[in-house]
Amino acid sequence: MTLSLLLQSCNKEPQSIHKTTDNSNYTTNITLAEKYINDQEFDSAFYYYNKIKSNSNPNKDQDKIIYCLLKLAYIQQVQGDYSSSESSATEAIQFFQKNTDPYYKVSIYNIMGINYKNLYDYDNAIYYYNKALNLSEGELQKVILKNNIAVAYLDKLNYKYAITILLPLTLKKEAINNPENYARVLDNLGVAYFKVGNPTSLYYLNQSLIIRKKINDDFGMTSSYLNLSEFHQKNNLDLCYNYARLAYKKATTVNNVDDRLKSLALLIENSVGNESKKFSLLHLRINDSITKVRQKAKNQFAKIKYDSKKEKEENLKLKAQKAENALQLMQQKNRNQLLYFVVGIIILISIFISNFLMAKSKREKIKISYNTEIRIAKKLHDELANDVYHTMAFAETQDLSDSKNKEKLLTTLDTIYSRTRNISKENSTIETGSLFISNLKDMMSGFNTSEVNILTNGIDTINWATLENNKKITVYRVMQELLVNMKKHSQCSLVILTFKKNENKLQIDYTDNGVGAAFDKKKSGNGLQNVENRIQAIKGTTIFDTKSNKGFKVSFIFPIK
Repeated sequence: MTLSLLLQSCNKEPQSIHKTTDNSNYTTNITLAEKYINDQEFDSAFYYYNKIKSNSNPNKDQDKIIYCLLKLAYIQQVQGDYSSSESSATEAIQFFQKNTDPYYKVSIYNIMGINYKNLYDYDNAIYYYNKALNLSEGELQKVILKNNIAVAYLDKLNYKYAITILLPLTLKKEAINNPENYARVLDNLGVAYFKVGNPTSLYYLNQSLIIRKKINDDFGMTSSYLNLSEFHQKNNLDLCYNYARLAYKKATTVNNVDDRLKSLALLIENSVGNESKKFSLLHLRINDSITKVRQKAKNQFAKIKYDSKKEKEENLKLKAQKAENALQLMQQKNRNQLLYFVVGIIILISIFISNFLMAKSKREKIKISYNTEIRIAKKLHDELANDVYHTMAFAETQDLSDSKNKEKLLTTLDTIYSRTRNISKENSTIETGSLFISNLKDMMSGFNTSEVNILTNGIDTINWATLENNKKITVYRVMQELLVNMKKHSQCSLVILTFKKNENKLQIDYTDNGVGAAFDKKKSGNGLQNVENRIQAIKGTTIFDTKSNKGFKVSFIFPIK
């Protein structure tokens, strides 16, 4: 079910951005950026696209800025940083105008759809795919976008509707004449038929594989082998195993880590003994490695953006200071020696204060970054390191040919993957716009389990649009802290969250029926201490009401404006 980026599938050369400037620095930077992205040297490409964007005039160079943000969003998406890719694409949308090239709009909306799909928000994915489809001009673009929409419906488990989209595409001459996309449509249709139990599934899967072999589409062949492996999993274990091995080999050749992990999961399920243990350990190592690589790439991209912004600000300050100094020198020519001395002292003091403030700001930013890294590292160590170690020990010491041991190993691997994804979500950017309330609900519902039921009252009665962004972020993080604390310590079965407006203040009450937790500023955990600190930062008050074995209750109130 491979998704296609319009950047790759539509070979339109965006010429409009080249007409906006004759600057030789721009020509050099865009040439290097395009070279590096074609060579898949994404960190260098990111640097030059971001540099062009930073040096562009927002009032004159909108197309240039949109194009660079499009490339930045694509690079972040390829590196698995879907939240940052969404931010870059959203920033590009802010520069859209009536005369903006439709190619840019279609590509941006398609990238937004792919990001939401990979973040498991299929409704938003379909929404943005349809926005791109409505603006698309070529029939091949429409085929690609409809295929992407069908994939989103497949992920939503709405297989029959996906078939109604895919089946007509197999008859489109624009699809048939483009082997790569035609094979993609056939493969997805084969998957959809397989899910509804239609025996024609195998025909479409095999036809897709034949085309991909003919055009040497290694990425596509990986997908075909994975789907064929799943198809034969229940009726022919030998074929299932062989296709999984072929998928792993192709995914390794093209360095597709996600498909390597999928193929290893199939090999673990369909092998026994030492071979199953070997695949399990390999899966653990690759998963751990890609998590580190993607986090490193995310940090690198953030640093490039930060350094670029800082350099731009410093250049503006230097230009302003240079103009001011020139004016002062002209005035000093008509003044006496004493005035020269006074002006010199003032300039020195100004420089000292400016350097002092810049150094102080830099230290504070470094400290914030350092504290964030420590917190994430501690969370990774506390929540993942021990589990990974015990899982590896289990795989090495237990007989994985035993179905119970194998099932336990797979369950543990799935739990580790879910925790890794949750850590990524906990540290991603919080949306404070129209999607804030839906994201808040999604976050809270994520703590619902078969053992714990979370109820909310009054959340939809609050006019969240009137709340400042920093207060929205505080509410989100406080709710997250409380629910994480509940999950770790409360042992409760019911949580009630009540939202209500008292005059010009917002009150939020949290109650659970757990074992209770005595709150003391010196002895409390970081989670509860963070709750109090965050509320104090927005001029609010916090009341902890704790009774041993009678649950835990906390209320906090803060001004809405």
